[in-house]
Amino acid sequence: MRFAGGILRFKLILLALSTSASAAAAAVFAVREMWPAAGVSVIIWIICCCILFKFYGKNGKKISYMFDAMDNDDFSFKFDTRNVAGTDLVVNQYLNRIKMILQRYASEAREREKFYETTLDSVDTGIIVVNEKGAVLQKNSKALELTGLNILTHIAQLKRVDSGLASLIAGIAPGERRRITFQTETGSRSLSVAGTSAAIKQEPVRIIALNDIDNELSENELDSWLKLIRVLTHEIMNSITPITSLSGTLLDKVEKDSQVRDGIEVIHKTGCDLISFVENYRKFTHVPTPEPTIFYIKETASRAMALASQQAGAGRISFHLDIEPDDLMVYADEKLISRVLTNLLKNAVQATEDSGKGRNIWISARNGAGDKVIVDVSNDGPEIPDDVAAHIFVPFFTTKKNGSGIGLSLSRQIMRLSGGSLTLRTDKEKGITSFRMTFD
Repeated sequence: MRFAGGILRFKLILLALSTSASAAAAAVFAVREMWPAAGVSVIIWIICCCILFKFYGKNGKKISYMFDAMDNDDFSFKFDTRNVAGTDLVVNQYLNRIKMILQRYASEAREREKFYETTLDSVDTGIIVVNEKGAVLQKNSKALELTGLNILTHIAQLKRVDSGLASLIAGIAPGERRRITFQTETGSRSLSVAGTSAAIKQEPVRIIALNDIDNELSENELDSWLKLIRVLTHEIMNSITPITSLSGTLLDKVEKDSQVRDGIEVIHKTGCDLISFVENYRKFTHVPTPEPTIFYIKETASRAMALASQQAGAGRISFHLDIEPDDLMVYADEKLISRVLTNLLKNAVQATEDSGKGRNIWISARNGAGDKVIVDVSNDGPEIPDDVAAHIFVPFFTTKKNGSGIGLSLSRQIMRLSGGSLTLRTDKEKGITSFRMTFD
């Protein structure tokens, strides 16, 4: 019984402690305690070492292989549990279980990382995470859009955009907030830059937040104009409608060819014109709720361009369409977007016709950063003066004699309700003015 108990104890010690060299020493010590006789202990010691060496070497290779595979993100391996028995079976089963547990944790970590990336890309604030060496550890699509870069792996790359922007981001301290205005290939841009500190794997990092000041101001300005227009149109309509109705009634009761009738006719016509005027501007605040669908931008742009070319007539204007790829799609209300394209093309035609010489109009579209779709309506007509460009999207602002000043404001409102934006871009070197439609 003592021998049988010793063998059982010996097997348990081998199974529990045979995964390291120190465990082997412990097992040998236990054997010597069980059989103190010198000759037997030496024999058992030699046998024990041989068994442990064979056992540890074989399973050590399995463990080493498992960690090498997981280090390369490879969880496709599986240790055999059908053609083995005894201790090897137990070891293989436990290794497979360890693999499944670690695989589940790795999968959950990837899902969390994807969730965080999606969350970052959905915000309107640009986020850049940099370490002490200036390497960019994380950034979202909005940061790439605001900086105008397609790739950003180090803040030194911002020098290609503006050296002042690169210096500001490199030196901004945690808790500090600063503003900067710089020139890009597409015009001026103003950003609010804020910094905060954090740590990733005990490594200190800085989180840089970028906000487009111009866009925030234009949104607030547009909201103010909308509120003002709603109030004005409501008050004017309430006041002028009874006057028009009453003057129309009086016209039927007043003798013809009399000064009174002439005066009433003037009042009635003026009231009708004013109602038509107000109704036109009321459209600006009552844009239909977009009903988005997926459509090919090339087909929509082609129809709008064909209409604009007919209105321009066979003259000195050349129209160009550049859509890349041909099957580029947009998720928006096609009717409303067609309306925007028509307005922008109409403005482009007027700008090029006023120049008095041969001009070009382009519609170009492509994919932008963060799965955005960018559509540019451009022309090489006279450049828009800076003082005019600053107010070009203000409702009722116009430099044309017969213009209403509502076309561009309405177009921007449509793009805003469609979840996108409309901005003016000027390339002074090439002499090209563009209105950029951005679909998020």
